[in-house]
Amino acid sequence: MKIAVDAMGGDFAPEEIIKGAVLGAREHGIGVILVGPQERIQAELAKYDTSGLEINIVHTDEYLLGGEHPAYAMRAKRNASIMVATKLVRDGKAAAVVGAGPTGGIFVAALGVLGTLEGLSRPVIGGEFLGFAPETAVFDLGGNVDCRPDQLLDFGIIGMVYTRKWLNIPNPTIALLSNGAEEGKGNSLSRETYDLFKKSGLNFVGYVEGHDIAHGKANVIICDGFVGNVVIKFCEGLGDVISQWLEKRLLEKLSKDEASEIVTALRKATAPADTAGGGPLWGINGVVCKAHGRSKAPEVAGTIGTAKRAVEIDLVGTFKTELATIRSALNIVSPNV
Repeated sequence: MKIAVDAMGGDFAPEEIIKGAVLGAREHGIGVILVGPQERIQAELAKYDTSGLEINIVHTDEYLLGGEHPAYAMRAKRNASIMVATKLVRDGKAAAVVGAGPTGGIFVAALGVLGTLEGLSRPVIGGEFLGFAPETAVFDLGGNVDCRPDQLLDFGIIGMVYTRKWLNIPNPTIALLSNGAEEGKGNSLSRETYDLFKKSGLNFVGYVEGHDIAHGKANVIICDGFVGNVVIKFCEGLGDVISQWLEKRLLEKLSKDEASEIVTALRKATAPADTAGGGPLWGINGVVCKAHGRSKAPEVAGTIGTAKRAVEIDLVGTFKTELATIRSALNIVSPNV
């Protein structure tokens, strides 16, 4: 198996991305294709022992920069590293692509090159992100900041398939994130979406509030990507601050090793994405995995491992079958695909 990696995407690219690619290739026993400026990649690879590893380079001088509007950037940079890496999947030269660059750029590349699964209007980023609630997944976590009610319904269907196949929960509960639990709460988008979910035939349990996420009140929690991204980053920041605060106080009473063990457990419980790395864009007609922009080598390697698992379990084929079955059984049709 070969996985294409955008060597130039991410806050710490290319150094940490390449280091993580080497680590991921060794840990997961796969081949890696690094996409980006060949000389820069070769200079970084020379720092590591790559004996016995299959690591290839596909050269391109173009890559996305933080702050660039993805749609305009892709028109100006048709050979951007994330675009070239995604085309390797389309052309059968790689089984999956991993990128830590701007979310918008990865979405544009995935949509433009691979497209969505039949019947879906948009892909979505999501999954479980709190160790305190290992059976709760949130969709969307940042891919779609403006959504229609029918698109949120699509996210609910994707979330149901995800939790059934990825988390092994046979009949997951689905809820909408809102500012109150009572029916009629929320803005116009959440109220219209609530009505769609009630009629959908899904295992819909109504609204949940922000504090319900950590309690695992539903298996799938749906919101637009603007809200979801704020939620996950708030949790990450809060986890960091609490860990630092706790570590200082524990060191007054415990040894450094004892304090470190407790703080490490807390970090994993509040933001396990820091160790898992990243996850797939659900709904894309191919395996595209988005790592956090702040990812360093261990997170990049973790995302490569996730991409390998997605290929091994035939994630895309499973989603195609499951989505078609669910839509047929529930008589669901998205009105404006």
